[in-house]
Amino acid sequence: MNALPLILTVFVACAVEAVEALTIVLASGLTREWRSTFQGTGAALVALAVITAAIGPAISFLPLTALRLVVGALLAIFGLQWLRKAVLRATGFKSLHDEASAYLREVTAAKEAAVTSRRGVGDWYAFTLSFKGVLLEGLEVVFIVITFGDNQGNIGAAVIGAAAAVVVVAAAGVAVKAPLTRVPENWMKFAVGVMLTSFGTFWGAEGAGVAWPGDDAALLVLVPVVALVAAAYIVWLRRRQAVVSAASARSGASEVVSS
Repeated sequence: MNALPLILTVFVACAVEAVEALTIVLASGLTREWRSTFQGTGAALVALAVITAAIGPAISFLPLTALRLVVGALLAIFGLQWLRKAVLRATGFKSLHDEASAYLREVTAAKEAAVTSRRGVGDWYAFTLSFKGVLLEGLEVVFIVITFGDNQGNIGAAVIGAAAAVVVVAAAGVAVKAPLTRVPENWMKFAVGVMLTSFGTFWGAEGAGVAWPGDDAALLVLVPVVALVAAAYIVWLRRRQAVVSAASARSGASEVVSS
């Protein structure tokens, strides 16, 4: 894989995590206190830097075959989970992820929490809220960067994609001073699910000894196949839901007539 597809893949995957982290930071800063919020965000970034510095080199010492097998399996598991949720949301079997509602929930909880000072932090709640949000979402970013970059032997390109995603999302958040509710996050998660599943399958199979026809070029076939299968499930589930809804409507009408 050359650098551009790697950068774009990491960019989209990390943008999803950055949007969710931004929602938490905005809820904390706008509702509580910006200074404590920035302290929590900074502490989380330092923790992520330490984790990355510790894990990154350690992973590089693993044999490439074992690394691809383990990382491929993990990516496939995460990707299938994301893809499953995206398919269910697209078909109405699971409620759509609403960033505005998530923001309001965080704001409500922030308004109700008491203000306490600890360890030089003016608002401990704002600190811990932003710290936990950035750290949890950031860990997923670190995982994506290390796994994609290390497997492709191009950590630099993966870092560029992640950094670009964080900068773009942060800049957009500063500009609008509100959660990015217009970002098609659910379809972005669908795309990320497709990519993680495809790359996980590809690398896991390589780690198990499979020789893909055309090497990395096989991804040009594997990615569309995974996307088409997921899209087929969406069509099938929508038709199934329509049949169930029609049957329920007829049943309700019959009960009204009989009564």
